[in-house]
Amino acid sequence: MFGLFGPLVNTLAIVAGSLVGLVLRGGLPEAYRLTVIQAIGLAVVLIGFRGALGCDDLLLVIFSLAIGAALGTALKIEARLESLGLRIERRLGGSDNDLARGFVMASLVFCVGSMAIVGSLESGLADNHQTLLAKSVLDGISSIVFASSFGIGVLFSALPVLFYEGAITLSASLLKPLLVPAVVTQMSAVGGLLIVAIGLNLLDIAKLRAGNMLPAIFLPLGYFVFKQIIGMA
Repeated sequence: MFGLFGPLVNTLAIVAGSLVGLVLRGGLPEAYRLTVIQAIGLAVVLIGFRGALGCDDLLLVIFSLAIGAALGTALKIEARLESLGLRIERRLGGSDNDLARGFVMASLVFCVGSMAIVGSLESGLADNHQTLLAKSVLDGISSIVFASSFGIGVLFSALPVLFYEGAITLSASLLKPLLVPAVVTQMSAVGGLLIVAIGLNLLDIAKLRAGNMLPAIFLPLGYFVFKQIIGMA
């Protein structure tokens, strides 16, 4: 259960934020929303840099990012995620039903993103919940804004978030025998840089396609497994 601490906190943050948003159903002033999101963006950038600076194998990180970005672009990961979101929105959220619209939109925002994957992996691999805790703050604030506009459907989006992040966290735990400290450090460094990219996107400093870079996180693990196989040959 402790390994699921990050996903559970994220889920509770969405529930709490949605309840606050329902109380403030009239909406929030745009200036307040933008300022708070920018503040969270700065915090996300800081957390990403802290994770990235822990690795001293810079070449592996660089190659992982370059090759991972190429793989992700070839697979069109971000475009496929966006297409899936549009299909779900058209099928379930195309009517005037506020519950359906709020549920679909909030689920996509909270689940379809690099931060959920990176944070869940870190929770499962090293019991490091810092990224998911930061995401919980962001999601809690976002859920206030969403629920104040779309209603109670946003609250129910907490369920797919718990399932999605919990599944990634538990799956990562099964890989622990392969995840020696050096590999975890390298994966965290790559993930930290992706988190920086997310923070820059939140701050509107850049529009980085972090989703296409997701394969990079797993390349240090693949490199370690490859070395083990070569060593046994």
